[in-house]
Amino acid sequence: MTKRTAAKYKIDRRMGENIWGRAKSPLNKREYGPGQHGQRRKGKLSDFGTQLRAKQKLKGYYGDLTEKQFRKIYAEAERVKGDTSEMLIGLLERRLDAVVYRAKFVPTVFAARQFVNHGHVTVNGQRVNIASYRVKEGDVIEVRQRSKQLAIVLEAVALTEREVPDYLEVDHSKMTVKFVRTPSLSDVPYPVVMEPNLVVEYYAKN
Repeated sequence: MTKRTAAKYKIDRRMGENIWGRAKSPLNKREYGPGQHGQRRKGKLSDFGTQLRAKQKLKGYYGDLTEKQFRKIYAEAERVKGDTSEMLIGLLERRLDAVVYRAKFVPTVFAARQFVNHGHVTVNGQRVNIASYRVKEGDVIEVRQRSKQLAIVLEAVALTEREVPDYLEVDHSKMTVKFVRTPSLSDVPYPVVMEPNLVVEYYAKN
C-alpha cells in the first residue's frame, strides 16, 4: 500500500498540476511545491527527469497503485501487439476502480478503490471486490441495491467538474454502467496532459 491515501493532493503540488481537476486541490491556493524548498525556482529537467515525472503523474492519477503493480501493467501492455502507450492507457482504464470512478459513482479515484474493496459493486450480476479486476467490453457494472443511497454516491452523481466519457454507457437512475469499448489516449478525459509515450521510454531504459 502506498502513502497516497494520507496525502493524496501532495502529488498535485509536486507536479505543479491539478491532475484530477478537483476544486479541493491545494494547487488552487499554492502553485509551488510542498515542503520548505517548494518555492525555489526549478531547473530544467533532464530527459530522465521528464520521463520519470510522466510516469509518476500517470501512476499517481490512478490512486494507490504501487510501482510493482504499475510496472506489471506496463509489461503486459508491452507484450500486446500495437502501440504500447495506447495499450497501457487501455489497461489502466479497464480496471474496475477506474470504471467506477469514470461512471461518477464516487467522487475520487481513492474512493473508487475503497468502494470496490468494500463490496459495493457487481459485474454482470456477480459481486466483485477487487479494485484491479479487469473489465471486458460489454461488461455491466452496477452499484448494489443497498449502496445506491449512500451519501458518497449521491454526492458523486451531482458533481459537475467532470463528465462521463463516451466509451461508457451510464444510467444514473439505475446506477449501472456498461463498458462499451477500450479507450485510446484521446478518449480519456484527463484534466491534464498525460504522456504515456514518455512512460514507455522510461521503462525501456530502466
